[in-house]
This record gives sequence, structure tokens and C-alpha cells, in this order.
Amino acid sequence: MMSEDDDGAVKRPGINFLADGRAKVALWAPYASKAALVLPDEKLTLALEKKEKGYWELVTDQIKPNDKYKFKLDGTKELPDPASKAQPDGVHGASQAIDVNNFVWSDQSWTNPAIANYLIYELHTGTFTPQGTFASIESKLAYLKELGITAIEIMPVAQFPGNRNWGYDGVYPYAVQNSYGGAKELMKLVDACHKNGLAVILDVVYNHIGPEGNYFGNFGPYFTDKYHTPWGQAINFDDAWCDEVRNYFVQNVLMWFRDFHIDGLRLDAVHAIKDFSPKHILQEIKEAVDGLMAKTGRTHRLIIEFDLNDNRFINPIDEHGYGMDAQWIDEFHHALRVAAGEPKTGYYGDFNGIAHLAKSYRDAYVYDGIYSPQRLKTFGTKTNNPGQQFVVFSQNHDHVGNRMLGERSSTLYSFEMQKLMAAAVMVSPYLPLLFMGEEWGEQNPFLYFVSHSDEKLINAVRKGRQEEFKEFHANGEAADAQAEDTFNRSKLNWESLERGHHKTMLHYYRALIALRKKLPALYTLNRQQLAVKFNEQEQTLHLHRWQGGQHVHCFMNFSKQPQYFTTPDKDLKMVLDSSSAKFRVDEPAQPYQASVIQPESVIIYVN
Repeated sequence: MMSEDDDGAVKRPGINFLADGRAKVALWAPYASKAALVLPDEKLTLALEKKEKGYWELVTDQIKPNDKYKFKLDGTKELPDPASKAQPDGVHGASQAIDVNNFVWSDQSWTNPAIANYLIYELHTGTFTPQGTFASIESKLAYLKELGITAIEIMPVAQFPGNRNWGYDGVYPYAVQNSYGGAKELMKLVDACHKNGLAVILDVVYNHIGPEGNYFGNFGPYFTDKYHTPWGQAINFDDAWCDEVRNYFVQNVLMWFRDFHIDGLRLDAVHAIKDFSPKHILQEIKEAVDGLMAKTGRTHRLIIEFDLNDNRFINPIDEHGYGMDAQWIDEFHHALRVAAGEPKTGYYGDFNGIAHLAKSYRDAYVYDGIYSPQRLKTFGTKTNNPGQQFVVFSQNHDHVGNRMLGERSSTLYSFEMQKLMAAAVMVSPYLPLLFMGEEWGEQNPFLYFVSHSDEKLINAVRKGRQEEFKEFHANGEAADAQAEDTFNRSKLNWESLERGHHKTMLHYYRALIALRKKLPALYTLNRQQLAVKFNEQEQTLHLHRWQGGQHVHCFMNFSKQPQYFTTPDKDLKMVLDSSSAKFRVDEPAQPYQASVIQPESVIIYVN
């Protein structure tokens, strides 16, 4: 249940500026005997008044936008605000008051596209451009629109230690990373995206708080010992005092949508959110977002990363679900990679390649109530949810960056196989996602990087990375996550875009995306109007999709030999052959022959 102020308004933590210019301060610190707001530059200390449910509050005209401040608890500890909107001096420094109402938006006519029309491009702000800022992303928006992208997905921007991090070690969920440009620059980027016809999805982390600069425990029971996650204590969503912890995260969701005009959130690893309340926190978030949309008329989406194959999370609330709009589906990725030749180590060990890829096309979940050798149990549920509720990909930040050497598909697979994998994603009845640079075959790795200041923590990260790769039996040595060179090596090489095979790959991706957006049988995400056949011995797959009177047939050859196939209709027209001369950097293996599909290639026909 969300907390409410005396006037009935929902409690917003932190410092929020009112229409009359005064600041409203709300701090949740239920164990404190007294609390004050300290303005170091003004040499001013303002006492906070104790309220119900552990809140301390103040309405004052003595704090202005951009003022730095800390909270003092029990007359001794001076700490940054857990709901800080800016940390200009890093995670250990003072917080900064930000008036999110001051930005002048120009996106009044913007309409969030139907989710079925999302074609998502995942990017990391720090490595997407040489500058690594929100402002520099703006210079690439025209390129993304020309590519055919309709939504960008930005990896987490919550303030993290130092200037280098994937973002999942953020410790201030309300604060926008200072080295990227901070809150106002993010607003400018969102406004520019909308002007260019691009939706913005922001990756957020509600399953844990990073270790360095994490002062939450000093304020109250934000964590619980009832459960543990891969990152330590679980966030307190269902133990004593959990109401205000839940409110903290619900209000964070609403802030991104209301104040930053974000179109969608991607909630990281929600399977690691531990909540056995009668109303799950995800359902509470969904209900709050529905309330905001009813008030503003804008549309916002909630997309989850989730590996439990339980469609309750994406079913509507009125069908006893949690109401999430869509989920990432790693199983499609794993099956595709094994079909492409990925060794069956680690989490790939559960997948047999071509047969499981066919099952994912047909059933979304591969493990939908069948036994999992990796999990050592029967796993998953069957799902009839529409295709627009599943996001698929051939690579993303996780499955590139969590390889020991951070190799992209461009260094793991042949040029031809990369094109086949891209097509396998694009012809699916699901939402396609590209990882930055894949469209031109970027060859720089995407490595794991951090910039902590605590030596014990740095050593723990190094040791943890070594342990992580044992199951994959990988050769070589993991890059030092703390080294600045590891971060610099992970930046995209935009200079390669118009050279050699990179230019050819980009040409192919543009053609593939344009084809998906042109053919109703591909862009209509109807999982019922689909048939799939495969031959494990030949390593071929035939995907048939239709809409109205239009039929599309996709023939895929994952083997290293030419294979024969038969079209079901002699009047079909070939609209794409990945092995054709215009999509190659060398001569085709042999002249084109009807009914022969070249090694590691795809042919698409339409009636």
C-alpha cells in the first residue's frame, strides 16, 4: 500500500519542489530519534519533523534547485539522500537538489508506438559513442531511425561508483549518472528521441542495490535476511516495514514515466525479487502505472527480464497475473546459439539447437513443463500469450559481456552465420532486439567493467569473475574489470561502419529490418498463424508464417553444406537470400540454384 501525505497526495521520497518554489523533503528513517537536512555550502541545518510510518518531513523555501545537501541522523551521521536525484561528487558525496519540473518539453504530440511495433536497440551510454554521454547519443538518432529502429533501450543510468560500470551496481535509483550528463541531459535525450520518432526504454534494477556507496541500511530496513540473492541480502518487499520500501520503488517507476517521459522500463532479473505478499510488488507497480496513464493519457510499458517461464508474470491482472507487458526470453537466444554451433556448456547445456529453436518459435518457452537437466527439475508452464509479450535476440549485453573474453557474434561465428542468426530473430513472431553494433558486425568486445574505489571490493570482483567462468570451461584469462583499458576496449568503433564487410553487414541488416516492417505476415505477431518444420540431420528449419492471404516461408540452413528444400507453392517470390552476392564479402560458394540453400544462410519467400 503506497504511503500518502496528509493532503492525500502519494508520498514521494527525497526532495521535490512544489509549484510555489518551496521544497518538500521526505525522508524515511524509522529507527532515527531525530533527523535534519544539512546544507554545507550555506552552513545551514534544518530540523525535520517526525511523521507517521517512520517519515521525517519539512517544507521549506531555504533549499533551492542545485543546492547540495546531506541528511544527518541522530545528530551524528551525515549521509547522502537515498532518493537523491543527483550525485555530482559521486556516490559518497553530497546529494544535489534537482527540480525536474524546470525542463521545457517539446514532445506534447508524441505517441508511444504500439508495443507490437517495437524494434529495440539496446545500448550502453558509456560505450555507445567515444564521448560516452547522453548528448553524444543524440548525434546517432538519425542513424538509428534510418536503420529502422523504433525504440532504444538504455542500460541502467542510476548513479554508480566512478565513471565506468554496466549500471547494475547503481546505488541511487533516483539519480542519473553524473558522468553521462545527469538528469537534464537525459531529459534532452528523451525529448530528442521523441522528435525523431523513437521510443525510450530504460533499464532499471529493483532486485538489489550495488555494494559501494550503499547507505540504505543506515536509514532503515530496506533489506531483509529472509532471502538472499546472487548479490547478497534481498530488498525488503514483504518483511516488517516493507510498505515504505515498496513505495520507494513504486515512486521511482512513476518518476521515470512522469518526470522523464520514459516510454518503457526494462526491469532487471525480476526472478531475483523475493516477494510473497498477497499482492506482488510487480502488480502494485503495474496498478500505479495504470493510474498514472489514466491521469496523463500517455502510454508506458513494463518489460521484465525473467527466467522462470511462469506466464503469471505477464498475464493481465484480471486474469490473476502481475500485468507485465512483455518479457525477455533467453531460451530463444540459447537455442539459436546452440543451433549456430555454440558449445553446450554452462546455461547452453539445456539446449539441443535446431529442435529447441523450432519449439521456441512455436511455444515461446522451450521449458514449458518438461524436465531441465541443468536445473534438475521439471520446469516452466505452457503459454498462449501473444507474440508481442516476448523479446528475442541473437545477442545482448548479458550474453556478450558475461563471456570471459566479451566476444561478440562477429568473432565467434562466420559472416554468413551472423546473417542467418539476425534473420532468425527478425522473422520470429516476437519483438526483436539488437545489441549496439551487431548490425555492422562490431568486433570490439563488450567486457565487464567497473570503477570501484574500495580495494577489497575490487579484488572480490576479480575473484568473482574467475569463479563465474569455471562452468564454461573457458580458456584464457578474464580482463581486469577495474582497468580503464577494459572499458575503452568495449567502445564501439564507428569508423568501421562504412568499410569492407562491416558496410555489407549494415546493408543486410537494413534490408532485413525493412522486409520485416513491410510484410504483414512478419510484423503481425500472431503465434497461432505459424508452422515450423526442422531436420536435425541436415540442420535445416522451415518457418511458415501467414497473415490474411499473405504467406511467408523462411528456409534456414545452419549446416556447413548446401541443402535441398522444396517450396510449397510454385508461385512464391523470393524476397531475400542472405547468400546472394550483394550481401557477401566474397564470391558465393556456387551459382544460385533453385531449391538449394547455401551453407549458413536463409532464403525468404512470399506469395
